[in-house]
Amino acid sequence: MEKATGTARYETRGEVALITLDNPPVNGMSHAVRTAALEGLDRALADANVKAIVLTGAGKAFSGGADIREFNTPKMMAEPTLRTLITAFEQSAKPVIAAMHTVAMGGGLELPLGCHFRVAAPATQVALPEVKIGLLPGAGGTQRLTRLVGTQRAFWMMATGMKVTAAQALEWGLVNEVVPADDVVARAHEIAEQLASGATRAIGLIKRLVYECWGRELPSGLLREGDAVYELLKSDDLREGFDAFREKRPPNFTGG
Repeated sequence: MEKATGTARYETRGEVALITLDNPPVNGMSHAVRTAALEGLDRALADANVKAIVLTGAGKAFSGGADIREFNTPKMMAEPTLRTLITAFEQSAKPVIAAMHTVAMGGGLELPLGCHFRVAAPATQVALPEVKIGLLPGAGGTQRLTRLVGTQRAFWMMATGMKVTAAQALEWGLVNEVVPADDVVARAHEIAEQLASGATRAIGLIKRLVYECWGRELPSGLLREGDAVYELLKSDDLREGFDAFREKRPPNFTGG
């Protein structure tokens, strides 16, 4: 059995952390890649100077999914599993923007589904093709895709394993923007900078309410929303926002 390799590179650019999946030729999600990506996320969350995260792939692919060199080996299900990794990105207190280009298939699409925003290149194709080998998207794909595009489109994609173009993905709400291939990472970084300069505490609470309360009964969601408002009423950011509004100047949010 060929030994799987790969990593996820970590760097910071101002207040934005960049995590790059790197496992040629299509950035397969090997155990080494999953481990390094989770370590990168942990570094970003622990760094008070980092306010947002961009996740992308090296070369021309985001990720082709599971690393086939680890199929039917203990590494395939070793922690951190793909499900563990995606859940960690989804629950990140800092917003994560996926910069997707060319290939995002199987687990390589399930990971962006766990991010908070997705930017794609025009040539990007996405798919959850697991059914073609008698499997299903088991790292959260059946649940997250359905929440984004609705039951009919999600079931059709997963039951047929069809490839979806970037234009279709944009129309369906699977991605937020489609930009020229050379601009994908730069645009994701631009969005990250915009979020980083904003009221990050409020953004984090909005994200938590949207993702954690989806599907709950309305009274339960409203109670959690009320708690979040009360928390923000005591925050430094809200006081700064009020002061900036009165003084007719841009606010200087600190996340406090």
